[in-house]
Amino acid sequence: MASLQEQIQQFEQEINSFVPANIAELEDYRIRFLGAKGIVKQLFGEMKSVPAEERKEAGQVLNGFKMLAESKYESFKSLQETTAAKGPAIDNTLPGTPMPIGTRHPLRVVENKIISIFERIGFSVATGPEIEDDWHNFTSLNMPEHHPARDMQDTFYVSSDPAWVLRTHTSSAQARILESQPLPIRVICPGRVYRNETISARAHCFFHQCEGLYVDKNVSFADLKQTLYYFVTEMFGEGTQVRFRPSYFPFTEPSAEMDISCTVCGGSGCNLCKHTGWVEILGCGMVHPNMLRNFGIDPEVYTGFAFGMGVERITQVKYQVNDLRLYSQNDVRFLRQFQSI
Repeated sequence: MASLQEQIQQFEQEINSFVPANIAELEDYRIRFLGAKGIVKQLFGEMKSVPAEERKEAGQVLNGFKMLAESKYESFKSLQETTAAKGPAIDNTLPGTPMPIGTRHPLRVVENKIISIFERIGFSVATGPEIEDDWHNFTSLNMPEHHPARDMQDTFYVSSDPAWVLRTHTSSAQARILESQPLPIRVICPGRVYRNETISARAHCFFHQCEGLYVDKNVSFADLKQTLYYFVTEMFGEGTQVRFRPSYFPFTEPSAEMDISCTVCGGSGCNLCKHTGWVEILGCGMVHPNMLRNFGIDPEVYTGFAFGMGVERITQVKYQVNDLRLYSQNDVRFLRQFQSI
């Protein structure tokens, strides 16, 4: 019995320290300890030489040894099976899975282009809040209460209090600049605006504008036209024709809308220009004297011009996108078309 226990103790130390490096070593272990001619079988064969009165105790010791050898094999067998099921080990030296390169949204690309063009001729960028009060969004812009011009814009009111609205144009940012900064002022105001309109291919409840304002002494309509000629040339290229049509805006007088020759048909007529050869891209005019007076500016000394364009419209004309809903649907197939711009 003493000799059997000594052998078991030696084998237990070997089993406890055993860690196979691969499946082959684990199989060698199984054959050595649990095989038909393995150590466990040999030790059980020595039971016949153990005295009868000690066989019960020897049997318990041998059973414990057998369970130890089997549990060691089963623990590593399950690990080996799991590794095999996962497939080959990862080779960390291989290059990673390529990730597709992202791109800016087409509206952001065009907005940045607009900003860059006007910054080159001295305009700085100004922003304002999207939740605006009535004074900055309407009244200060020569649209007092009950003025019919308010009906031109279907407004989202923040609450039952009509004093707070989602801004309907970025002209509200111009108003804040006029009341807070010294003259002369030369700014552009990009941003998102909101109007309560039915969503369709040609209209949306939110869109983006970029408006410009220049107030100084001796500013004329000729200055406005030359500024916009420069913008059209830089945005749409040499040879783009321009025309101005009389219009009405409450905060400018005189007012005009500016058209350019169609970028698709070159003026011969197509669906984009409704077969007229011209596409409207912005509204503009000389700052109304009443608006200057609202901010304590003497219209006899200072004059100015203002203009405003929809970023969606500029993008439509430049890239022939005819459905405004595409800009906000986040369809990857649509957005991927602009990766190269």
